[in-house]
Amino acid sequence: MIQRVKSARVRVGGQNIAEIERGLLLLVGVGKDDKIEEPERLSKKVINLRIFEDTQGKMNLNIKQINGRVLSVPQFTLYADTRKGNRPGFDMSAEAGMAKEYWERFNNMLRENDIDVKVGVFGAHMEVELINDGPVTILL
Repeated sequence: MIQRVKSARVRVGGQNIAEIERGLLLLVGVGKDDKIEEPERLSKKVINLRIFEDTQGKMNLNIKQINGRVLSVPQFTLYADTRKGNRPGFDMSAEAGMAKEYWERFNNMLRENDIDVKVGVFGAHMEVELINDGPVTILL
């Protein structure tokens, strides 16, 4: 999940862990059926996605063109199954080892392309604050 933000931050245990100004807040879920190619495919999509406004107010610019930053937050709850009952099931989420590996690979691929990436804490209870710009929220 991508959110275009004016600012975003993550707190764990009352302490600021990561903070960005203009850029993208990425809520990253990994499914148990995701392939090894997914981090590369999605990092390319994030880098090239033109969701920032140009001088005419059209969404024509990508994260690199605006010198934006990324805050990447692992979020297994994106794979919640709510079809039965009222308590979500998470059987479609990847196990923790795979999820952490894919999330870290994804973040590293963004960094290898000169994106400034700040991260949340894998497996932690986090408080995420953001000012959504637009609002623009896109599900990949």
